Amino acid sequence: MNKRMISLMAAALALLSASGQVEFTGVGEYHVIEVTPEMTTGLNKIFVVYDTDGVGMTFESSTGEPATWERFYYRDGNLVMEPVSGVRWNGQETTLDKIIPNTGYKIQEGSNHPYYYWVVNYADYYLELNALSHNDEAPCSLITFNVDGHGDAIPYFTIDGRRQVLDREIKLSYKTLEREDSTDWHEKDVVESFAALDQGIEILPPLCNTAISMTGDCFLEEWGLAKTIEGDYFYTTAVGCGTTAVQELRDNNNEKGLDSGLGGSAPVHIVFTGYPTDAVVYRVWEMATDQDFENVILQWNQDVVDYTFTDFGTYYMRYMVANADGSCEAYGETYTITVSESDLQCPNVFSPGSTEGVNDIWKVSYKSLVEFHCWIFNRWGNLVCEFTDPGSGWDGTYHGKLVDTGVYYYVVTALGGDGVKYKKRGDITILRYKKGAAGTQGDGQGVVN
Repeated sequence: MNKRMISLMAAALALLSASGQVEFTGVGEYHVIEVTPEMTTGLNKIFVVYDTDGVGMTFESSTGEPATWERFYYRDGNLVMEPVSGVRWNGQETTLDKIIPNTGYKIQEGSNHPYYYWVVNYADYYLELNALSHNDEAPCSLITFNVDGHGDAIPYFTIDGRRQVLDREIKLSYKTLEREDSTDWHEKDVVESFAALDQGIEILPPLCNTAISMTGDCFLEEWGLAKTIEGDYFYTTAVGCGTTAVQELRDNNNEKGLDSGLGGSAPVHIVFTGYPTDAVVYRVWEMATDQDFENVILQWNQDVVDYTFTDFGTYYMRYMVANADGSCEAYGETYTITVSESDLQCPNVFSPGSTEGVNDIWKVSYKSLVEFHCWIFNRWGNLVCEFTDPGSGWDGTYHGKLVDTGVYYYVVTALGGDGVKYKKRGDITILRYKKGAAGTQGDGQGVVN
């Protein structure tokens, strides 16, 4: 173990054991509250005394020798160290019969690591809560509160002169709305904590009507003296919204990779849903061809939009809500929908009835087709299959039985979402399939009548 590690461990042990060596006398019915500050402050403990009048402090010796006491504080940015007079030694401990409040103490035994404490007189910072009201000047951004009472910051200083503030944990309680699992809004209890009243009390506006109360502080709460005051009932005008976009998945949508966004091969069917908060009166879904929504091409004054994109291009959808007078508004997520260019390819060979299930259905490969029609004929011109869904295909049967191997003919007409018209003709060669496959005759001959 290196020397630096040993030094750090020794310092940590000193910090942990320090509070056990200090006791207070004459504190009355309210015990002294110990606060452990961050190690970077250099302080071992901060002691909050309800009222330091008549209170003394005792330090128990661990060496059998009296400790030296110094008081430290900062004046005009400079450290002031003063010897503490009147410290008594009784052979086991040193005692200061009357402590000086709101100051630091350095206590050292010989060459041992010194202890640093800060003592706060809570009576000098006593929290008073009489009445609570809110300011409605900015109902859409921040709500500020006026508190009739006082609860100033409780300062202390680190050993290197940095001014810090004890967190009084003055609590403001109210309700707002939250969404869970992309569903509707639900009420949620919120507790905001503030270090002091003189630093200002501001919160984001609640999204529902709610009672508001203030309780404090953590020191009075520990002493069983905390007080709660009720504020004016809050009627919200703030608005919020959430959205979802659910796309109907098809095999050929996957060619775009829907994990990376919405869209793919047309037709692209998406259900957009907006979830408004309580104060929303006006809502609109907007579709635009630019991300700034300067070219809005469609609008819907409703929460749910069920839409099918058929034309090639990139589109943007967003949901906007506002309150009754339009003074507060909110926007949901902007969705990007990309509809790919059309394409149509027709295979010329397949093996119906294959027991391996590979290439056993004749299907076209396509993108963004909004109209489609396919006819398949045998060599005598008889129609053996017809379908209008480009996602389906021909399994090589006619009247429920597999046809003979050989050459068949297809005619396909289609219209792409980008306006491209397709008319394709060609041959389909059916390769011989295994005898005994389901639906075949025992001699491998199909029926084509």
